[in-house]
Amino acid sequence: MEIRSTTILAVRRGRNVTIAGDGQVTFDDMIMKRGARKVRRLHKDQVIAGFAGAVADALTLFEKFERRIDEFQGNLARAALELAKEWRQDRMLRRLEALMIVADAEKTLVISGSGDVLEPDDAVIAIGSGAGYAHAAAEALYHHTDYSARRVAEVALHIAGSLCVYTNDQIVVEELMDREQGQ
Repeated sequence: MEIRSTTILAVRRGRNVTIAGDGQVTFDDMIMKRGARKVRRLHKDQVIAGFAGAVADALTLFEKFERRIDEFQGNLARAALELAKEWRQDRMLRRLEALMIVADAEKTLVISGSGDVLEPDDAVIAIGSGAGYAHAAAEALYHHTDYSARRVAEVALHIAGSLCVYTNDQIVVEELMDREQGQ
């Protein structure tokens, strides 16, 4: 049986960034949970993160990242690189099947199971079972509307949820907003 779970989407407009995720966890062809929370705030609410993949693996990765971001006092790039290094070098961690999107006011990064840290070229990035649907919808909305980052993410995840059987409409959204810039 294959465990599939979630769609996580990040959208950035200037220094405003939103990470949104659905709540579905699927085991084989059965929905096990509808309201899982896979998007969270970290480090004094200055960092947001979302994870996708095997649930236990994703939670392990999330906890390790949370320790790193606190250790490096909110330095997102340094925390992500140190986590990726640890992930590559630790025999147990190398078996984790998960991905994370992490963001602060300036950067959005994807941390992969192979120990990669990727900064997307564009303002939109998605991971998880419905990533293709969410990413395509978000790109269209981003480039053809004046929606805020939050609104793009919400609408795109609803679209993904209507197409992908592993994505639902129980969406959790976290955002970081530049106080000077507003929405």
